[in-house]
Amino acid sequence: MLKQLSQCQNQLLLAKAHLIIMLWIASFNCVAADINLPMLGDSSSGIVSKNQEYKLGKAWLQAFRRHVEQHDDPLIQAYLEQLTFDLVTHSDLDDTRLTLVLVNNPTINAFAVPGGIIGIHTGIFTHAGNEDQLASIISHELAHLSQRHFARGLEAQRSSMSINLAGLLATIILSSKAGSDAGIAALTASQALSADQQLRYSRNNEKEADRQGLKIMRNAGRDPRAASDMLEKMMALTRYSGSRLPEFLLTHPITQKRVSDTRSRTLKYQNRHYPDNYDFYIMRARTQVLHQNNATYSVKFFGQKLKENSLNNDAYHYGLAIANSKAGNHDAASQYLAELLRKKPIYAPYIYTDIEIDIAAGNYKSALKKLKLQLTFNETNYPLQVLQADVLWKSHQYQASASVLTQLSRKRPEDPSIWYQLAEVRGLAGDISGVHKARAEYFILIGALENAKRQLNFAKKLLQKDVKGLAIVEQRMVDIVAMEKNLKKL
Repeated sequence: MLKQLSQCQNQLLLAKAHLIIMLWIASFNCVAADINLPMLGDSSSGIVSKNQEYKLGKAWLQAFRRHVEQHDDPLIQAYLEQLTFDLVTHSDLDDTRLTLVLVNNPTINAFAVPGGIIGIHTGIFTHAGNEDQLASIISHELAHLSQRHFARGLEAQRSSMSINLAGLLATIILSSKAGSDAGIAALTASQALSADQQLRYSRNNEKEADRQGLKIMRNAGRDPRAASDMLEKMMALTRYSGSRLPEFLLTHPITQKRVSDTRSRTLKYQNRHYPDNYDFYIMRARTQVLHQNNATYSVKFFGQKLKENSLNNDAYHYGLAIANSKAGNHDAASQYLAELLRKKPIYAPYIYTDIEIDIAAGNYKSALKKLKLQLTFNETNYPLQVLQADVLWKSHQYQASASVLTQLSRKRPEDPSIWYQLAEVRGLAGDISGVHKARAEYFILIGALENAKRQLNFAKKLLQKDVKGLAIVEQRMVDIVAMEKNLKKL
């Protein structure tokens, strides 16, 4: 009876998967049409150039941003950027024009796209045991980029290049919006378009990325054993999913042999000691609050962790501070933070969160006073400047907030969230032409070039008497036309 029930359940699961795949395939043409990735080269053009690769990555990123909202947390973003660029200096990557994309998703996933784009799910923090395990994933993705696996595979699968990239994007979109089941189904459909030769090449890619990733870890003075530890965690998660997925369903095929090979290459490092990183546990606590959604539950979760007398008590205190602030318990949050600041009074994440708590509690004067002091010592600190713009906005100092965001937009011109906020604040400050210009930059970054041109046309009408401002807008219109031509040439 149980056997028959199990067979029925399996048939239902297969039917469900088949239905999801059919629905995804039916909608794929619409998604791919909207993505509109450029085709690279022709049958006689040879391997794609690095410049073409970079431009393709930019087009892919624009499409990605249109469909998937990036997680906007300057503190985590700055931490990951610092970690990634430190690893880059120890890699073989020639073109270091990198874009780090942070996705709010509790799953353990990362991806690399030609053109220096690395995507990281916030769920990696939850599953990684230490910073070196996180670094092993980033190193693996850097290895894919440095070895140019997409470009090297173009000769063998020239016609399917843009299909595979579109499939990867559609997978990320679906798993981000509809959960992992739909994402796996999407990945099934996109991978099914590839031949056995591509599957074999993909396995070779992973082996090479594993080897090069270990090299990056060694060069950076990090524990290479963390790579096999992380692979084992990924493999365990696959087992716990209820069924062992075939390798071709995964963007990064994981087999016991791959884990064993990676483990064997790191045996000689087993007696070495590698220092741990305090920052990682703080960032992990921050993402744990994010993923738990329910602030009251988060307060109980971190309170229980502290009772267990864990080695990471500071991180759990930090989690309690954030969770209490999210739950509206601002006094309790400030008390937990004050306790941490007594131990580490100049630790940047604690200072940042202390100001966050003030803003959440509506204590804008206190927040601005603390920001003024901190920015005296580090006036170009990206996370602090974001907080400054936010508190100025909330305290109705719109012009001052717009000024800070304008400075940030010059330092980080490819950050869509900055341009989006700048448009909002300029509107409140009464700078209508500035609203249209900021919106145009936002639309450019998400690939909505027609919308960008429309915004610039609005700005032109308002700047007829401003010769300099008008010239800047007209030049930006020329830039957009050039962007459109370049996309067609790819």
